[in-house]
Amino acid sequence: MVTPAINPDHQHRLLELAHASIRRGLTGAGPLQPDPSDYDPPLQVQRAAFTTLTLQQRLRGCIGTTEAVAPLVIAVADSAYSAAFRDPRFAPLTSTEYEQIDLSLSLLSAPEPLEFESEEDLLALLQPGVHGLTITGIGRKATFLPSVWDQIPSPAEFLQQLKRKAGLAGEHALEQAWRYTTESF
Repeated sequence: MVTPAINPDHQHRLLELAHASIRRGLTGAGPLQPDPSDYDPPLQVQRAAFTTLTLQQRLRGCIGTTEAVAPLVIAVADSAYSAAFRDPRFAPLTSTEYEQIDLSLSLLSAPEPLEFESEEDLLALLQPGVHGLTITGIGRKATFLPSVWDQIPSPAEFLQQLKRKAGLAGEHALEQAWRYTTESF
């Protein structure tokens, strides 16, 4: 299935939705529950999404899903709320911080399973700056969005940091891996 294009108007609507979900959370309420039928068809399609919040160019929250389990408008509302209030690495976002945050959305392509015999094989299947990567091993899972290549441009270091994030540091073997691309704005 071809994913419908997200045009600039759709991007604007999704960014507004993400901000509205966070503002609702600042009042003590949960995330927005938008009705997908109120939106154009490309925004109703089930698609995975991440919301990344930065404050003074430093990460302030980043949460989403790697699998499409809900209509895009719901995925965006949920990920925005979760990035602001449920990222375990940070305290919940405050109203003062909200006035200063930068918010970006990453809409993920369908994950593509990768066949590999070694970490070197896996690295050869990735295009730095283009592919995000999800890995699993010993019952653990972690992902890095393609934007992480900006901070970790070395493919070997990218994979080692992702393994560390998954709790797979050292000689723990990777069991599965998937690559994906994102449409970010």
